[in-house]
Amino acid sequence: MSVGSYTQRRGELETYFDRTAADNWARLTSDAPVSGIRATVRAGRDEMRNTLLSWLPADMTGTRLLDAGCGTCALTFEAARRGAQVLAIDLSPTLVQVARERLPEDIDPALIDFRSGDMLDPELGRFDFVVAMDSLIHYLAEDICRILATLASRTERSMAVTFAPKTPALALMHFVGGFFPRGDRAPAIEPVAAKKLLKLVAADPALQSWQPGRTHRVSRGFYTSQALEIVPR
Repeated sequence: MSVGSYTQRRGELETYFDRTAADNWARLTSDAPVSGIRATVRAGRDEMRNTLLSWLPADMTGTRLLDAGCGTCALTFEAARRGAQVLAIDLSPTLVQVARERLPEDIDPALIDFRSGDMLDPELGRFDFVVAMDSLIHYLAEDICRILATLASRTERSMAVTFAPKTPALALMHFVGGFFPRGDRAPAIEPVAAKKLLKLVAADPALQSWQPGRTHRVSRGFYTSQALEIVPR
């Protein structure tokens, strides 16, 4: 992974989600009424979150989970209900504050460490599980692979991430989006071919002790995302 490319994209995402889109994102992740298009995105995200949660143990007592790109922490809350000690981190301090305010009364606050910052910060420590739901969809396949390699060095049991699968519809949206003025568009979603990503993972020396596990694609209207589990050999 090029440090420059990762850092540049990270900065763009922080600006977008913490300033431009913070209010819309907070609304999307609530139960407030939304447009038909956003309703499909909400439904897709709900399905994807449930998929990733189904890949985690029902009883997570005594385990530590990194929710990388936690947003408003819907997944974090469910993992905490299972007993996990969760470090929930996002680039957007605004969304992390929304998550703090939404903390359900039935969850012990001591189970969640809310942070704003870089999910790759080595100071975050080691984890049993890592989940990154739709936080890597803005990165190229090569960067996703290196992100996985970095996280793998501090993870014991599994990593579950999502990426934007390279489909004709997403490829067209990516192409058309390039014609909009930069100031008028969100950071681009980067369509990734699953075969290419798996090939990169298989060839990365830092991931030789890991292998692909389950995978699942969710397509709901304007939401398309693919989950990939990486587990120790």
